[in-house]
Amino acid sequence: MNPHDGSRTRAERLRALFLGTLYISAFTFGGGFVIVTFMKRKFVDELHWIDEQEMLDMAALAQSSPGAIAVNAAILVGWNVEGALGMIVAVIGTIIPPMVILSVISFFYAAFATNAYVALVLKGMQAGVAAVILDVVCDLGENVLKTKSVVYIGLMILAFLANSVFDINVIAIILAAAAFGVVRALIHSGKASKQ
Repeated sequence: MNPHDGSRTRAERLRALFLGTLYISAFTFGGGFVIVTFMKRKFVDELHWIDEQEMLDMAALAQSSPGAIAVNAAILVGWNVEGALGMIVAVIGTIIPPMVILSVISFFYAAFATNAYVALVLKGMQAGVAAVILDVVCDLGENVLKTKSVVYIGLMILAFLANSVFDINVIAIILAAAAFGVVRALIHSGKASKQ
């Protein structure tokens, strides 16, 4: 279902967008990639407002743009679903939970910092976060493999090796991959114009 197909009013779409981003932000721990996974499940798989390729593109843009991935992804999803107002609603829904949680934690920081039970809970959450991030990696990798493009698969492998083996900064890898994409698009566009 397209968000603009008329089956829901604009107010209903904005309400669903706000509640969706609020819920996702409140119950995901571990950073932006985790939130992107849950956004995919909500807005691609459940509501069908965005297709998988668009979500993959949004995840890449959110990661490569300055700022928090969760907020960047909310901006892109909100804009795609309902324009400027959708973007504002999605960002508000995304930032409310961390603001509230961090305000409470900062107020009780001394008690949290020395509590053994809190430390154990955080260790347990790390394992869960690792599993969710692995799920994201598998989903995104599968989408690249589906293209059956030797170039994109090779680029994915090179990016992985650059980071995991050679410890090259992720930002440098993303910028290099973006530059490669721009050069490839320019070459492709030049060939198309000559025909």
